[in-house]
Amino acid sequence: MGLTISEKILRDHSQNPHVVAGDYILAKIDKCLANDITAPIAIEVFKEVVKGTNKGVFDLDRIILTPDHFTPNKDVASANQCKIMKDFAWKNAISNYFEQGRVGIEHCLIPEQGLVRPGELFIGADSHTCTYGALGAFSTGVGSTDLGVAMALGKAWFKIPESIKFIYSGELKKWVSGKDLILYTIGEIGVDGATYKAMEFTGEIIDNFSMANRFTMCNMAIEAGGKNGIINPDAVTEQYLREKNINQYKIYKSDDDAEYFETISVECGEIEPQVAFPHLPENSRPISEVNDMKIHVDQVVIGSCTNGRLEDLKIAAKIIENNKINPNIRCIVIPGTQEIYLQAIKKGYVRTFIESGAIVSTPTCGPCLGGHMGILAKGEKALSTTNRNFKGRMGHVESEVYLSSPATAAATALKGYITSPEYL
Repeated sequence: MGLTISEKILRDHSQNPHVVAGDYILAKIDKCLANDITAPIAIEVFKEVVKGTNKGVFDLDRIILTPDHFTPNKDVASANQCKIMKDFAWKNAISNYFEQGRVGIEHCLIPEQGLVRPGELFIGADSHTCTYGALGAFSTGVGSTDLGVAMALGKAWFKIPESIKFIYSGELKKWVSGKDLILYTIGEIGVDGATYKAMEFTGEIIDNFSMANRFTMCNMAIEAGGKNGIINPDAVTEQYLREKNINQYKIYKSDDDAEYFETISVECGEIEPQVAFPHLPENSRPISEVNDMKIHVDQVVIGSCTNGRLEDLKIAAKIIENNKINPNIRCIVIPGTQEIYLQAIKKGYVRTFIESGAIVSTPTCGPCLGGHMGILAKGEKALSTTNRNFKGRMGHVESEVYLSSPATAAATALKGYITSPEYL
């Protein structure tokens, strides 16, 4: 019996050449990541692990620290968090510490910087670390305790997950993107439908998807309970790597006779743009149904580690160009990194957003987790391209967050109620 891509990567990073799904392993990691929320806790754990020894971090080039969640520092507490991380980075000569002004939203920044490659085992003290599976890496979120140990030892414990194979076929309707497919999928299987499973995305739709769409789908694997999201590398992957001047990596692919926990086929021809209703990502509904409901919102957010890439901003700018944001709407646009921001300026997207009446922010996780740059008041509603819409996620516990693609978000910002470009 063959193996899945996830089994192959974890097997090769363990000391046992025979392990399969369901086995526990102590695996050697390639990279680990922490941010301004999770790093300070991990640093304390690291100090306990190395106490009484002369040992430092396991590899100063394989630890990545990104102050991106409550930054630029919104208050004294967030400033202290960042200082702890900065001091640790300087003391340990961490080469991949990104100070504000050079940092971006971590899951946009790390692929952009070429810090993750196919075949790697990558852990991060952030649940959306599963994003990097789009490049054919086994990438998953861990707790700060595990991350602290990994910074010292370069190892982490895993249970090799069983895999669910998703096969997407057919022809997409206009305005349907990777965000719509993953919202539809989560709506079908539920937020616990892939608990501790590898979600392997395949099929002709995936084969023709851009890297931006692939990142988006893998990013939200955790919203279905997945241990990781992953896509077998192909020509699209390798073209992306060439653009990043990455030429050393190992390609793994699932065997034709690999054993899966389940195989789910998704015919995409009739899937419409999706909107996930409060307060779970699984509450997805087709836009034809939502448009008729005329749900007025107070705020639209375009950005985040899910949809803050240049392609996302391009789509939103195309829809918004030569139009005005509805006067009752706050529309906040957040480029994923400084480079994306710069490219958006050069291509005129930022000018389009500002002339329309939108707000353009420096790269930050900001409103996604109720950090800053877009907190909701009691009773307010937001449509967001972020990944979670839990109760109180973006502000007051009596506010509401709806999730959508950048196209739907841009159309909603113009209209004032949740809709898509086809209804403009």
